[in-house]
Formats: sequence, structure tokens, C-alpha cells
Amino acid sequence: MRVVIAGGGSVGTSIALDLIDRHHDVTLLEQVTATAERLRSMLPGVNVMAADACEYACLATADLRSADVVIAATGDDEDNLVVSWLSKQEFGVPRVIARINNARNEWLFNESWGVDISVSTPALITSLVDEAVEVGSIIKLMDLAQGNMRLIEVTLAANSPAVAQNFSLDELRLPDSVRVVAVVRSSKPLVPTDSMHFLEHDHVILIVRADATQDCAAAFIG
Repeated sequence: MRVVIAGGGSVGTSIALDLIDRHHDVTLLEQVTATAERLRSMLPGVNVMAADACEYACLATADLRSADVVIAATGDDEDNLVVSWLSKQEFGVPRVIARINNARNEWLFNESWGVDISVSTPALITSLVDEAVEVGSIIKLMDLAQGNMRLIEVTLAANSPAVAQNFSLDELRLPDSVRVVAVVRSSKPLVPTDSMHFLEHDHVILIVRADATQDCAAAFIG
């Protein structure tokens, strides 16, 4: 199946990794040239293009007419709606999946904008906070990539190395097998950055390789 992903952030990258492991033909569009160049080395087997997915010409260059699925996975809801509408109306893509960043915009993500399936990232993340999660433990949320990867949650205690030593995400030096995809703080979902510091009671959502749970525990539990 040929899949085109718009957005080379943590969400788009994780989706690309999962799909390529499942032997799909994956093209990823990233607007920032420097980021696209970095992703090419990170994602062997993925066709990474430095392109603005909101522009018709860029989508045409990506041969969207031959795509089976388009995933609008940028961090901007307006961009995701534009990508969805162009994909469906101009290129006739059979299946369009769109990421919702702000739950208040959920009502817009419907067939009139070309969206077949919408996924509200904040709604998914904040719903996890409502569950009883033990502080300082790893909770497996789901298996990915046929069990080779896992989506997990860690609720940070005061003695977590990330908290107690005031490490930024970059300073934690996590291996490639561990990727922080979101942080929920005071019931608000945050997009992780290299400079982000962690606080007690943060809910850290990660994608980890199945054999890398101990690496995650060393950084966030101790």
C-alpha cells in the first residue's frame, strides 16, 4: 500500500517507522529543508521530500494520485485540513486520515474537508490521565509494529532522575530505541522539545522498542 504522510514531526516520523516496518511504500513530506535532510538519514526506506504539503504543486510532485492513503500529521490543524481537502478533492485519494491537535477544532474534521478518519491526539492523551496510573511505574498502552515497538506511559515521581537532576530531554541522551512523543502536565498535552525539563507528576508518553524498556526506566524511574 502506498502511504503519503504530511508532517515530519515526532508523530509523522513514528507513523512512518511503523508503516515501513509493515512493508508499506511510504513517502513523507516535510516543509523544513534541514529537517527533511535529517529525516532522510533517520528513515531508511522512506521517501522523504522537502515539500510544503499545503501546496498543490508539491502534492502533484509527490504523485498523490497514486496514493492509497494520505495521513495529515502536522502540528497545525489548518494545515491538516488543507492537506485533507486537497488530497480528497484534487487528487481523489481513497482514504484520508487527519490528526487533530486542538480538540476544539474536532468539529471541522469531517467529510466536507475530505477527512475520512480523524484522530484527536490531545483527546487520546488526556483520556489517559483519567486512568489510575501509579506514580513511578511504566504502563504499557499498546503494542506497535507487530509487537516490536510499544506505546508506554510513565508518571514521574520526585526521585525520577529526569526530575531530581533537572535534566532536559536532550540531556537525558535517550537511545534511538526510546522516543518521547508527548508529555501531559496538569491535564494539558505538551509537544516535547529538546529543551523541555520534566516535573513531578508529568505523564510522559513514549514509543520504545520492545527490548528497550530498561533504558526508559533508567531515565525516568531510576
